[in-house]
Amino acid sequence: MDTPTDLWRPPLFWRGAQLFARVLVGALARLEVTGDVPDRLRRGPLILAANHLSPFDPLVLAAACRARGVAPRIMATGGLFRAPLVGAAMRHAGHLRVDRGTAAVHRALDDAARAVVEGSVILVYPEGRIGLDPGLWPERGKTGTARIAFACGAPVVPVAQWGSHEVLPYRAPKGMLRAVARAVRRRPVLRVHFGAPVDLTGIAPAAPGAAVRATDRIIDAITDGLVPLRPDEPDRPRFVDPGRPRDTSRSHRRGPRP
Repeated sequence: MDTPTDLWRPPLFWRGAQLFARVLVGALARLEVTGDVPDRLRRGPLILAANHLSPFDPLVLAAACRARGVAPRIMATGGLFRAPLVGAAMRHAGHLRVDRGTAAVHRALDDAARAVVEGSVILVYPEGRIGLDPGLWPERGKTGTARIAFACGAPVVPVAQWGSHEVLPYRAPKGMLRAVARAVRRRPVLRVHFGAPVDLTGIAPAAPGAAVRATDRIIDAITDGLVPLRPDEPDRPRFVDPGRPRDTSRSHRRGPRP
């Protein structure tokens, strides 16, 4: 893809929404952000790849990205875009719709790659869903993030996060009021870490299985960043959401380092 001269820039509305997210997150929890995004990448083109713990993640990551001077366009489920007010706000902010389980997913990947080429930072959840691993470790990823990276050639920065599962339950809005009241009382620590760009060298995009190998490296990098964020919870989280299903079918085991 050729880089256009007229690069996309985040609208003022989205930057204001990030400020609101920072205030809201601060009212419910304590946010700690570590690592950084290199200055040359903060305005794009860039792909941020984060693990997915809770419905609260978009607010946490919006606040953390604001702390690092980044305004990403979020790849989000199509259901949000169909909501009357939320959908309009998502479109106005420039976020990207993903209709999972439909043929339109491929169009979403093309749209995301084009957005990156146009100078955007996009935020992707490579797992493709809120993780259901019993230990809340990153699950085996979908290949969409790797395919976007191959298509546009942009670097992928892993973003590890921990703690958002203590603010909103998996089945929110069910149980949301009780969970929010508990968070205000206990003020859990939410940790977000921006890692170094993932090394995808040595993987030829056209080679068989390339997207799977690249996806494994991205998930490995997120996992590596998550380890120091939960030093006292290396196996299972202390806080257990009784409404979260348990699914080990997509559990990921870190492979050898490249």
